[in-house]
Amino acid sequence: QGLLEESGGGLVQAGGSLRLSCVRSRSNFRGSAMAWYRQAPGKQREWVASISKSGKLNYASFVNGRFTMTRDIAKDTVFLQMNNLKPDDTAVYLCNAGRPFYDDYYQSTYWGQGTQVTVSP
Repeated sequence: QGLLEESGGGLVQAGGSLRLSCVRSRSNFRGSAMAWYRQAPGKQREWVASISKSGKLNYASFVNGRFTMTRDIAKDTVFLQMNNLKPDDTAVYLCNAGRPFYDDYYQSTYWGQGTQVTVSP
């Protein structure tokens, strides 16, 4: 499944924007399904968005049109554009490589290390 590395996190004021990236390397499954999750302190990890192998996008209800997930298959990279950020969006954001050989996204055991997003009031 390769290695996953997230970047793009940081500190932003409420209402601001960030663009996260997740680069996968050393994988034989370029273009397979991928997903973004987040985990806030003291809370369980929660799914944010996913993209299937065929490009179908799904978002958690709390996204409410504020986030957009895209990908660059040639670079084996997925992105998460986050707009109108809120303090409740503060979390470590992680990407997950979906199980290969499926079109739809199914969580695998391959995770990146995460990137911290902090939204101040």
